[in-house]
Amino acid sequence: MNETFEQMLTGGHPNSLGRTLEVVDTVLADRAKQAELYQCYFSDDEIVRLRVSNAMKRVTIEHPDWTMDFMDGLQSDVAAIDQASTQWTLALLFNLTKDLLSDAQTDRGKEIMKRNLAQHNDWIVLNNSMQVLFEWSGDDPDLAVWLKPHLERLTGETRKSVAGRATKLLAKLG
Repeated sequence: MNETFEQMLTGGHPNSLGRTLEVVDTVLADRAKQAELYQCYFSDDEIVRLRVSNAMKRVTIEHPDWTMDFMDGLQSDVAAIDQASTQWTLALLFNLTKDLLSDAQTDRGKEIMKRNLAQHNDWIVLNNSMQVLFEWSGDDPDLAVWLKPHLERLTGETRKSVAGRATKLLAKLG
């Protein structure tokens, strides 16, 4: 099979995984193929970018250390992509690699998630960003102080999942 990952991730219904799991299995069998997967973030096809996000999450769950090779690019080039699926996946990737991040990468991850929580409107971006920021605020009192008014704001969200999570996390934040 001479198909590229981009070709494998193209087509079908946007809400389906398509051949994402096949791509994940290929990467898990050969770590060097993760570079090709990462490059799919820069596809012109938003479905490909959605599926590469899903694939990167699955690879990172299995091998967080592998994703560290791409962290600087994730925090710069991928963070600049204006697509909800890339942004909500970044929060998950940062959390999955939290113990491997340098101090500078941790700070950059916080800034990206804070920007997304403050400015994004997608419900999954908001839910993932607030959840990870909340988890990280346990080790960072300044982050907890920053997070509180944003959680208060989101308790009034019309989308129940966002308001519910904000209310729950705010109660735990104290």
